[in-house]
Amino acid sequence: MGLMSFLRASVRMLKLARKPDRDELWLSIKLCFLGVTIVGLIGFIVFIIANFIRSSVTFLIAMLS
Repeated sequence: MGLMSFLRASVRMLKLARKPDRDELWLSIKLCFLGVTIVGLIGFIVFIIANFIRSSVTFLIAMLS
């Protein structure tokens, strides 16, 4: 894909682009918020599991010593 082809495709895309209406914008905002929340929840769950494993290993090492 050459530079001229890329520029033509970019100009065509900009001509077709439009400003989203209020409903479409709110849907986009809600989906982004949902995605961020899910990623944060997964990170929190991994953090809790890692802390549980770390404390269990530390406890077992202390018991064996």
